[in-house]
Amino acid sequence: MSGSLAIETRDLAKRYGSVVALAGLTMSVRVGQVYGFLGPNGAGKTTAVKLLLGLATRTSGTGAVLGEPLGSRGARRRIGYLPELFRYQPWLGAREVLALHCELAGVERARWEREIGDVLATVGLADRATSRVGTYSKGMQQRLGLGVALIGRPALVLLDEPTSALDPVGRHDVREIIRGLRQLGTTVFLNSHLLTEVEQVCDSVAIIDRGRVVAEGTLDELLRANAVRLRIAGLTREGRAALARYGELDGGDGELLVRGIDPERVPELVADAVRAGARVYSVEPQHESLEERFLRLLGQ
Repeated sequence: MSGSLAIETRDLAKRYGSVVALAGLTMSVRVGQVYGFLGPNGAGKTTAVKLLLGLATRTSGTGAVLGEPLGSRGARRRIGYLPELFRYQPWLGAREVLALHCELAGVERARWEREIGDVLATVGLADRATSRVGTYSKGMQQRLGLGVALIGRPALVLLDEPTSALDPVGRHDVREIIRGLRQLGTTVFLNSHLLTEVEQVCDSVAIIDRGRVVAEGTLDELLRANAVRLRIAGLTREGRAALARYGELDGGDGELLVRGIDPERVPELVADAVRAGARVYSVEPQHESLEERFLRLLGQ
């Protein structure tokens, strides 16, 4: 595994009897990235996370986390994890929950007070440090779970739906925490169905469907302009047919949308339109949102 990669998998697969939970996952996460992991329910996201954490054993394929084989204790000591579903004892205070996890994470006792204070301040629970978890709202419990994931200053943090129980202010705060982790050089693996959240904080994204990555890259790469809208007049049926080789056409004379066109071929498109007798008044690149790209890939 390359030293510049925090996570690397090749054809990673998991089967439970005849059920294929993960078909062959290949992906690479660079050190210091915020990496979005997206897919519909049943796509294999949770299975992939379990394999990365060593909570499940692979059926085939290879993988490494922080330079060590999947399931390595050495790697797990350097990972923070926020599961989607978690519960802490309702009679404990936040400080007590964090102290317990300091012990489990092997943090030196002399560092506990400072470590816990820093984490409480980071997740916005410093003023409720001694309140019992049973009195917390769902959003406050989610913040505490994120705080537990940050204990020990991990090199890699895996977050499973970290903003699912939060209001808009809470989601904003979590985004700021994630950006702060990136500034520290921490790698963040973000599993989320909230595409707008991913779009705001992630450097790279993988879209997974039926246990395989169907698209991977930076947001700029995935969402680059791949369509143009022409304001056009005088486009005949024959002229429209001539332009069909550039991509999927929607519309016609007046306004024509060309999807899937290589940006380098736009001048050729315009030249062919003019050659066919049309007049082109404007050419506007069209950018997909992450949601549009996600749905189009799943539709394909």
